[in-house]
Amino acid sequence: MAARGQVPAFPVEAKAVEELRMPMAASPASVGLAWSLVEQRLLTWGFSVGARQDARQVLAEIMASAVAVTPTGAYVTLHCRRDAGGVVVGVGDRNTDVPRDPPPVVVLQPGDLDLRPEHFDDNGGWGLTIVKALAAGCGVTPLAGGGKIVWARLRS
Repeated sequence: MAARGQVPAFPVEAKAVEELRMPMAASPASVGLAWSLVEQRLLTWGFSVGARQDARQVLAEIMASAVAVTPTGAYVTLHCRRDAGGVVVGVGDRNTDVPRDPPPVVVLQPGDLDLRPEHFDDNGGWGLTIVKALAAGCGVTPLAGGGKIVWARLRS
């Protein structure tokens, strides 16, 4: 992620080779559809199985985060672009909150987790850590009309 106060640009080379930009319902079901669309591009561009698996996880984390901060009935926008530097995937949403860099990874013990049914899914916060581990780079680009694109440059 870019340092606080810096405004990185959605990474685009001067001549984009190919781009996919698609509004999608802010629904967990859209995560699978987004992956299907991006995977077809990655297959066409010759990405290996391992690289596609990493890309799937990266996209799932970014997409799930965007869906989580977007009101029901609204949409997020899937971005996938191939340029001279490789492939960048991103998801735009209208929420202005910028993800913070994740804290250092610590080893959790079972007692550290709140496993009560009403809090079972609240033990997360690993999405950005996963993205940073699997991507060649990542960042956030604020949108002029409000909101942002969270993006990651994929390893090939």
